Order: sequence, then C-alpha cells, then structure tokens
Amino acid sequence: MHGLAALTVLLAALQVAAAETRFLVDPEAGANTFTAVFDAAIGERITAVSSAVGCTFRVDEKKRTGQANCSVPLTSVKVDGDDTKSGHFWQWATNRQSDPERCAFTLELPRVALDGPVEPMKAAPFEADARFTLCGRARDDHGTERVRGTVIYLPAGSYKDARTLRIRARIEGFDRDRYQVGPQWTEGWLARVQALAPVVATIGTIEVNVFATEAAKR
Repeated sequence: MHGLAALTVLLAALQVAAAETRFLVDPEAGANTFTAVFDAAIGERITAVSSAVGCTFRVDEKKRTGQANCSVPLTSVKVDGDDTKSGHFWQWATNRQSDPERCAFTLELPRVALDGPVEPMKAAPFEADARFTLCGRARDDHGTERVRGTVIYLPAGSYKDARTLRIRARIEGFDRDRYQVGPQWTEGWLARVQALAPVVATIGTIEVNVFATEAAKR
C-alpha cells in the first residue's frame, strides 16, 4: 500500500513537470532592463536603470498560465547615470542599515493567465497582481502591485536557437514611501527631508523589459 501511494505521488509529480516549461532571463545578457521613473511636478525627473535583470518563468502552455520571479541587484541600479545620485539611492533603499551588495529588488507574480491563444510574433496582453520587495521589505500594508504588460512568443530561430518570450511589464503609481525608500527613513538624511520634499517625487512608474529563453529540459 505504501509503495502504491509513493508511485501515485511520483506520477503526479511527473505530470506536473511535463506540463511546465521553464523560461529564463539571463541577468548578464545586457538586453534586459529595469527602469524606474520618478517625475516631480516642480522638481527633478529621476530615472533609475539596471540591465542586470534575472527571471524565472514557469509556464503551463496548455492552460496558458504561468508564474514568474524576477530580481535586480540594488548596486546594478544607476540613477541618471550619476555615481553620487546612485549612491544616495542605495542609502535610501537600505536605510543605511544593511550592505547594498546584499540588497535586491524582487518581483513575484504568483499567477499570470492569458485570455486567448498565443500566436508567434503577436503581442498577447496580460494583467496580474505582483508582490514586490526591496531589501526584503514588502509594502507597508502587505498589499500587491498591479502589473500590466504583453508577451510576444518568438519561435526557435526567429530570435535565438531556443524558443523565447519577449515580455514587457509595467507598474504605474508605484509609491516608494510604502516600501520605506527615502531620506526620512535613512540615518543622516533627516535634516534634508524638508528641503527635498518639493523636488523629489515619491510616486513613479516601473517598467521591466526582458527576453526569456526556454531552458533545457531537466
């Protein structure tokens, strides 16, 4: 009886594995980008960019559903191409309480579903709720962020030798204060908060643009 139960569990696991396809985003490829733009009404437009995006997508092709996990190292993020601004942002993100080298932005999409069939070279829209963290901090209300985007299927040979997904995702109305990213939570910056308030926006837009390539079957 125990042997039969174990066999049943094994067969179920094999069926799940067979239904799932993994697509990977190479953080060293250079073609994958993370962009965050904060545009103050009477102040600066600040753009933070990284090309070190790493992701794993697990896709059930029959059901047209999937899940995703992405990560961007904090120290790969450059603000306006300026080392000083980038350093300040790293301080705000860590609150000067941890090593920036050990901090990352993470984005988890527990479930994404496409409404219709996926056709080669055609954009398929999607919407999903994502869990976002920065240096391990979730949103102050433990809520999610709404992600909207498109998926384009690129058959093998059209872009790379393996099948590839071109994914563009966008979060609008992202509030960094909800993640305690800013001078008011950072030691040594308290005296500057009042002066910075009018010129540094707290609400911004995050975009992730990646190419996810099918992983070899294990």
